[in-house]
This record gives sequence, structure tokens and C-alpha cells, in this order.
Amino acid sequence: MTSLQLGLIAAGVVLVVGVIIYNWLQERRVRHRIREAFRDTGLASERSEGEPRESLLRGGPRVEPTLARSEHAPAAENPARETEAVDDDAPYEPPLEIQARIASDLSVETIGADLDLAPALAPQAAGAPDSDIECVVTLQPVRPVSAGAIASGMHARIGKPLRWFGRRSAESPWQRLRSDTAGEFAEIVGCLLLADRSGAASMQLIEAFVRLAGNVAASVPAAFVPPDPVREAARAEALDRICADLDVQIGLTILKPGPTMITGTRLRGVAEAAGFRLGDSGRFDWVQGETGTVLYSLANYRSDPFTAETLRHASTPGAVLLLDVPHVTDPVHAFDQMKLVAKRMAQTLDATLVDDNRRPLDDAALAAIREQVQATAAALRNVNIEPGSPRALALFGG
Repeated sequence: MTSLQLGLIAAGVVLVVGVIIYNWLQERRVRHRIREAFRDTGLASERSEGEPRESLLRGGPRVEPTLARSEHAPAAENPARETEAVDDDAPYEPPLEIQARIASDLSVETIGADLDLAPALAPQAAGAPDSDIECVVTLQPVRPVSAGAIASGMHARIGKPLRWFGRRSAESPWQRLRSDTAGEFAEIVGCLLLADRSGAASMQLIEAFVRLAGNVAASVPAAFVPPDPVREAARAEALDRICADLDVQIGLTILKPGPTMITGTRLRGVAEAAGFRLGDSGRFDWVQGETGTVLYSLANYRSDPFTAETLRHASTPGAVLLLDVPHVTDPVHAFDQMKLVAKRMAQTLDATLVDDNRRPLDDAALAAIREQVQATAAALRNVNIEPGSPRALALFGG
């Protein structure tokens, strides 16, 4: 082995170590900010790297995630399942319906153990590439090209959302490119989302994206500098861990006592009277009229989805109102509204508002849940993930 080869190997090792140390310092700062936002809530949890975000709750001792109310965890089909005895005199712990996807202990010791760390998120610029949550590849065409010239890139499906932007000059604003976008563009960027609820983008996926960008650049033709897949994969893992710290869904269960059931037609009538509309997702959605945004949903207590047909013939022991905290612009207000709807529906259906152990939820318990929602919303904003924003919808989708 020549001295030149030895020198190149040594330089490569120094570069990799430098990137790891830099990223470690960056995420340490971000996790400190998250820890500050959650200081008064006691929230923390555990998750292995590379796994999709799981629904966990911390509140004192660890509570195992036995509730299953979303696509990540289907509900139990047996409404008469056995439950553990509940000590009515014990201090109230928030119910398992608070599906807190919190992926790592926020202590200083755990922060120091992480090596692949994410950058501090900057405020998001609307309608532009988001380099904090996306792997971005810039193409410099030899001459301005139309959106059709990169059709192969826009139609590609590689496992994570892809976006393409173009601008007519360095001073022009970015424009989202679609196959029918008119005009020609002097600069083009491809953007691969680094993390969503299905997990972080793997190095293999990022390498596939870089190859795709290279093929597009060769066909245009255009010059481009490929990113380092190792560094981008490390950013993806770290970003996913941070998002898992803040990924919270809230569920309030309406349950009939004993063996009694709610007929589908009765439930549909009460749900629609409360403002819900049956959606294609198998749930009833409560949609804000001004924005068309789903504030919260009503799902079957069982795993079966709601459809017009099943509602005509089937019955259910209950239903679950679901609030996806990162998805709404004002999570606390949405929770307050959902709570009132849940109480009214429970009263109308002669049912009880309960937690996952079938323990009734009183005002004190609901206030504790509200505090969790408020803390999560504050922590999201503290790291520049505004609830309900395009950045939040991207990171907490999938």
C-alpha cells in the first residue's frame, strides 16, 4: 500500500469522525430544547433504532402500550376482553389512549450516548425545499429545461415522498414542479423526505434516490453534486428519533356497559348530528369548514372499519375519538372541542367515557390529558415544527 493510499484512508477517517462529532453536538442542542419543553411533564420512552415509531406512554413507571386504536395498532376485536384490576384509590395516571410516540429518554446521559444526530431545525420557508427534513440534490442544467424533462424523476416511487422544485433564476422563487407545470427552469432540485411515521430513510433508499437524481441529470443534461448517503442516513435516523419524541395521538373511548351494543345506524345518526362525516378511511371525520382540515376522527372500537354497508347491519360496543396532535394547527383547542363532543355523544348513547382499562374519565383525568396535549404542542413549536404545518404533516404522515 502506497503512502498516498494511506494518506487518503487517514483523511477519510478524520472526515467521518468530524461529521459524527459535528452532528452529535447539533442534536445535543436540539434535544436539550425538547427536554426543556417537556421538563414539567415527565414524558420519556424507549425505541430501537430503525423501527417504525411505536405508541408508548410514560408517566412515572413504564406503561406497556396495550391500547390499539390506529392503523399502527388495530383495536381488540373482543369487547369482553379481560382487564387488570384497577385501584380506585390510586392517583390517576393518564390513560393508554394517549398514544405518545416518544422514542428516547430525554436525559443528558442518553443524549450523550447518541452518535448519529440531527441538525437543529430552522424555521420553514413556505413553498420551498426543506433541507432540514429532506435530502436535497441540486441540478444545474446546461440550458433551461421544462418540467417534462425530469418526468422520470417526478414519477419515481422509491419508498419515501419525493418533491421536485424549479426556479427560473437564482433570484426567482422556487416553484413546485408537476408534469403540467409550464415554463423553463435554470435550476432544479429533487427532495427526498428523510423520516415519517414508517421510520427513517435507510442508506439504501437514499442511495437509490441519488442514483435517480444522477439519471435525471444525465438525461437533461445537468451538473449535480451527490450528497453523502452515510451522512444523510445518519440525519434521517436522528430526525426520526426527535420526531418520535413528539409524536402523540389522543383517543377518548365511548363504551357501552356490559353486553349491550350500539347499532351502526344509531351510531351514524349520532355521529353525523355531532358534525362527523363518514370518510374513505373507515372513520368518521370532523372537518373544519373554513380550511377543510380534519380536526379529529371517530373510529370503531373494534378493528373493523366503518362503511355505509357495515353500519347498516353491524353493531359495536363503542367508538374512539382520535386527535392527531401534530396534524392540527391548534391542538389544545381541538382537544377541548373533541372532549365536549365525546361527552355529549356518550350521554346520548347512554355510554361511558373511559380509558383503556375501562375506568371512567372524569374532569381531572381529562385535564391531565389536556396538559399532555399542551406540552406536546409547545415542544413541537420549540423545535420549529409548527403543528398542522406542511413540515409537521410530512414528518408525521406515512
